[in-house]
Amino acid sequence: MTKPKKIILKNGLTVVTVPMKDTPTVTALVLVGTGSDYEDKSVNGISHFLEHMCFKGTEKRPSAHAISHELDALGSQYNAFTDHELTGYYAKADAKKFKKVFEIISDIYLNSTFPEAEIEKEKGVIVEEINMYEDMPHRHVQDIFGELLYGDQPAGRNIAGTKENVRKMTRNDFVKYKTSHYVPKATTIVIAGNVSSKDALVEVKKHFGNMSGGVKGKKIKTIDKQDAPKVMLKFKATDQTHFVLGFRSFDMFSKKNTTLSLLSGVLGAGMSSRLFIKLREDLGAAYYVNAYNNLSLDHGVFQISAGVTNERTQEVITEILKECKRLKDELVGESELQKVKSFIIGNSKMSLEASDDVANFYGTQQLLKGEMKTIDEKAKEINKITSRDIQKMAREIFTEKHLNMSLIGPHKEEAKFIKILTL
Repeated sequence: MTKPKKIILKNGLTVVTVPMKDTPTVTALVLVGTGSDYEDKSVNGISHFLEHMCFKGTEKRPSAHAISHELDALGSQYNAFTDHELTGYYAKADAKKFKKVFEIISDIYLNSTFPEAEIEKEKGVIVEEINMYEDMPHRHVQDIFGELLYGDQPAGRNIAGTKENVRKMTRNDFVKYKTSHYVPKATTIVIAGNVSSKDALVEVKKHFGNMSGGVKGKKIKTIDKQDAPKVMLKFKATDQTHFVLGFRSFDMFSKKNTTLSLLSGVLGAGMSSRLFIKLREDLGAAYYVNAYNNLSLDHGVFQISAGVTNERTQEVITEILKECKRLKDELVGESELQKVKSFIIGNSKMSLEASDDVANFYGTQQLLKGEMKTIDEKAKEINKITSRDIQKMAREIFTEKHLNMSLIGPHKEEAKFIKILTL
């Protein structure tokens, strides 16, 4: 894989190409810098709904069936996604079919017509999507965690919006929102795979060269304050309790994030990690446990999530916090540190074997941070981190005043959980 190349067109659109001669595929990814964090409360969910509607028809391809039939006939994999701060549309196919696949994705992004009949039908689909996630405690507990951290501001709201908002959205809402946010300066196109940068750029200019638009829509700044532990429970008669423990950390531009990635690795990277051994092997109280640093443009949170036996929920939470405190009190041994570094670097490299993963890796970096570090550059940063760096980081973020917990399960008493949130 060669290093990515970046070009900015005259209209302000960013193009990233990543030639990969040893793969038979190509991925075309169109990213736009907008998501639920850019929405007013009255239209919360519109970024996600708009993403759905872009597949419902264009002037050239007047129906969802016309679009899907053509992409399926090319043997491609395609989809779209919406997050708090970005939205993406992609298609992956045989590199020999690049021009046609790219033309279709371009048409979807640029020329969607938002048929009113399709809007009304899709409202039901999205309401059911919201219902589906609400019935998945390990997923829905993350929504509750966001609400706990950020409250009634965009970062604390569901990406899919509320059912009430979805049901009242109109075609004019979509046209207005797309005009305000889907502009060249907010758009990054990534083409990764067995296509030369020259050939890729020709197609981008052909389809996006005349794209016009105004100033990029602004993200609503997140207020990120806390001075005491907080808990939010949702009672549900489940066979297992799902929870998220989290500490406020840093935005994605902080130089501290590399150290924090190592700290999360000590706790949760692989089956030999401290939390996996403690919760699954020693206690036999959980099937899954995860630890990672969730980064955003203007805030961040280090979080640990798990699904555990209902009767042992408090015990498990206490044990997790003991492991956090242990990182404050004791240095990580050199052997363990090297194992974690090797695990993170090795898994990062393996995650970049396919063209779609490479497109996402470089595209999200460029769109959100304006940079494109290679995996080798990131590895060098990781290898510089010492045990004392990790201990210093643990002492900085593992504080009670920045501690939060959301929980779904057969529990009602917040006070008993607040009581055990100690370090």
